[in-house]
Amino acid sequence: MKIRPNSISSARQSAFSSENHTFLEVGDFLEDPESAVDRASLQKFAKITPQYPGIRAPLENDVAAEWVNALSPLLDSAFGPAPNEWAIQAWYSIVTTAPEDLIPVQCFPHVDGTDPDQLAMMLYLDETDHGGTAFFRHLSTGFSALTDATYPRYAHALQAEVREAGLPPARYVTDGGPHFERIHAASGAFNQAVFYRGNILHSGIIDNEAQLSPDPRKGRLTINAFFRPL
Repeated sequence: MKIRPNSISSARQSAFSSENHTFLEVGDFLEDPESAVDRASLQKFAKITPQYPGIRAPLENDVAAEWVNALSPLLDSAFGPAPNEWAIQAWYSIVTTAPEDLIPVQCFPHVDGTDPDQLAMMLYLDETDHGGTAFFRHLSTGFSALTDATYPRYAHALQAEVREAGLPPARYVTDGGPHFERIHAASGAFNQAVFYRGNILHSGIIDNEAQLSPDPRKGRLTINAFFRPL
């Protein structure tokens, strides 16, 4: 069961927001996406971090190494070359937490870190009623991406807004209101991969009324990865 990327020649590069955030889309990313679903069904999923609203299993080392080799030219071209090489961390992931069970931090857009050089990838492997990934701007600060320098101002502003207006209801982020606006979205089509900088505010597009199955063949299965330049 090989889960090898197709040719990356089909990659489409674009930019969004006034900050011109680089965004890459690759349709038909895997030669055999059903094999990835088959592999996922053999994994031992578990809750790994409190921030992610679901369960995960590490992507196999041989697959991760093959992906780095295949994708490095694309990442170098779109985001700037790594000084030496790209390091990868990747997981099979399934969203399983019911909306009413979300903790407050899961009800806001988030960043994967404040390092603009760390890249995020999402590969969508489900055919459910859920969507892809949405990107947001924080209205009062105007930030759509956070760095070490801007995070304190963002955190202070958001905390003040929560003190005044209260926490949002326990639901997955949709349009981002009242404190955020949605500025871009990936459709989440089956076997579509997207790449973006991990410090951009974003959230999975999860249908709050749809089922969230832990079964890789029935749930919102993705492979998500971080690429860090070394």
